[in-house]
Amino acid sequence: MSEVKSAARYRPETRLVHSGTLRSQFGETSEALFLTQGFVYDSAEQCEARFKGEDPGYLYSRFSNPTVAMFERRMIELEGAQAARATATGMAAVTTAVLAPLKTGDHVVASKALFGSCRYVVEDLLPRYGIQSTLVDGLDLDQWKRAMQPNTKTCFLESPTNPTLDVLDISAIAEIAHKGGARLIVDNVFATPIWQSPLSLGADVVVYSATKHIDGQGRCLGGVILSSEAFIAEHIHNFMRQTGPSMSPFNAWVLLKGLETLGVRVRAQTETAAKLADALAKHPKISRLVYPGRADHPQAAVVKRQMGAGSTLIGFEVKGGKAAAFRCLNALRLSRISNNLGDAKSLVTHPATTTHQRLTPEARAELGISEGFIRYSAGLEHIDDLIEDFEQALEKA
Repeated sequence: MSEVKSAARYRPETRLVHSGTLRSQFGETSEALFLTQGFVYDSAEQCEARFKGEDPGYLYSRFSNPTVAMFERRMIELEGAQAARATATGMAAVTTAVLAPLKTGDHVVASKALFGSCRYVVEDLLPRYGIQSTLVDGLDLDQWKRAMQPNTKTCFLESPTNPTLDVLDISAIAEIAHKGGARLIVDNVFATPIWQSPLSLGADVVVYSATKHIDGQGRCLGGVILSSEAFIAEHIHNFMRQTGPSMSPFNAWVLLKGLETLGVRVRAQTETAAKLADALAKHPKISRLVYPGRADHPQAAVVKRQMGAGSTLIGFEVKGGKAAAFRCLNALRLSRISNNLGDAKSLVTHPATTTHQRLTPEARAELGISEGFIRYSAGLEHIDDLIEDFEQALEKA
């Protein structure tokens, strides 16, 4: 197989179409799908050399696979990373990136504003293995500084946050982490690689749930970890090889197809989200609206500095609490109730009873996740249809 020359010199839209493509002797246009568990060798000597790492090639699809390698390469060139490993799910990416480099006695500092499963990893899972954690208000840089300890090895955040769309200052937090001898891991799902590049802002590791915008059409699960060659080689590769949270070749192929249209979809969805946010912001039945692309966003200056545009997501609070929010959700005809996001179809969810239901009411209140709060993920529908749909739904709230 021959590999296309590096597309790193091209702009993101071009990389999304061409980066990392491997073509077989048949010269196929679309990336080939290699549905195989294992590979055969020309000789026992070659097999031995492969297992020693002295001969390039593939061993077993839990370790590496040509289709998965194409997905990893395309993400590397899009993100500007040195190396990457694809995982079975987004949470596999988060758990592996956080857990694999750590050992008993280490300490983690993380933002309180995390997806529910991410908080579980930090708050509940790590302490079982003697790895302590401290949760901070991610917007308060002094809290990050105070939380750092001599044994702090990792800082972890997502920005914009799920679901309240706070935007954390990645550069400032990276500086705090590095000064304390720790690495910074950033979950970049809500911004997407189109609008934010955490590595260029000082982050050491970036993780994605590829299930979201990268697939973008509700088809399959996947995740990816991007970092330096040293981090992937020293901490991630062998952990994944031995424990097995690997991506399916079929899912990698689907995600490659998703990447080809990622830029087009994210730009259209961001435009839709911005227009809908403006329409909803003045609605009398909405008490609070948060959208990173608006001038009234609490961290508008940080958004302008570190993001290329807003987001495909909106957060808003319906007056009347849970009952009113449920009436609004149930009355929507176009935006479907789902805890997923980044889809071609507009999706809505009630975080207090779904993605963040495991948190205590006090913890949700601290994060601004009220009983009336709704998270909206923009799809590719016509904006006028969406506005009309929300107007009729809010009348029933």
